[in-house]
Amino acid sequence: MYKKQNRDKQKDIHVVSLEDLVPRDHLLRKIDRAINFDFIYEEVKDLYSATKWGNPGIDPVSLFKIVLIQHLYGIRSMRQLRTVCKSSMKRRPRND
Repeated sequence: MYKKQNRDKQKDIHVVSLEDLVPRDHLLRKIDRAINFDFIYEEVKDLYSATKWGNPGIDPVSLFKIVLIQHLYGIRSMRQLRTVCKSSMKRRPRND
């Protein structure tokens, strides 16, 4: 027989900070502290349009970091990267 579930927790709102999701001693945090990625903006400034029309480009530093993560973890595609990120988030302990 089906037992009615208590659905009160569905109404709860959980505020999650990205800072809380990545451990303090994680490799990616160490890389971010050790390397100032701002030099990338100067390297790619001629590749981005200065006009305000059209779709905005992807932030070059973010794009570089995505490719770096793919290389470090042997991830071959953006689809696989999304899958890895989702599964990592599911494995995170919750503070309920």
